[in-house]
Amino acid sequence: MNIQTFAEQCGVSAHTLRYYEKIGLLQVRRNRSGHRQFTERDRDWLGFISRLKQTGMPLQQICHYAQLRAEGDSTLAERQALLEQHAEAVAARIAQEQQHLLRLEEKIRYYQQLSAPAPARRK
Repeated sequence: MNIQTFAEQCGVSAHTLRYYEKIGLLQVRRNRSGHRQFTERDRDWLGFISRLKQTGMPLQQICHYAQLRAEGDSTLAERQALLEQHAEAVAARIAQEQQHLLRLEEKIRYYQQLSAPAPARRK
């Protein structure tokens, strides 16, 4: 499959794939004519990269993780620690966002009370 098709399937641009390859984040095999060959494993790896990015991990840290991954099983503990630290950061951000949401909901309720019609008076 060509780079454009693979990019579309993964929800990224071909430019992004080339950049990831250039910085060593994506190790793509090539056939005899030099065309990139993508595999299901590449798709899974790219999905994980996307998840890390979406959860706020800096690209430099993702590259470090990729380097550890390329070094093999001797880096399992270090990779685990890196992901645990990131998970803690994500959890802290989620907790903070939940607090922000509560405050927004409070303000919305306040405005709803202000704009609610006054109860009808009995004569």
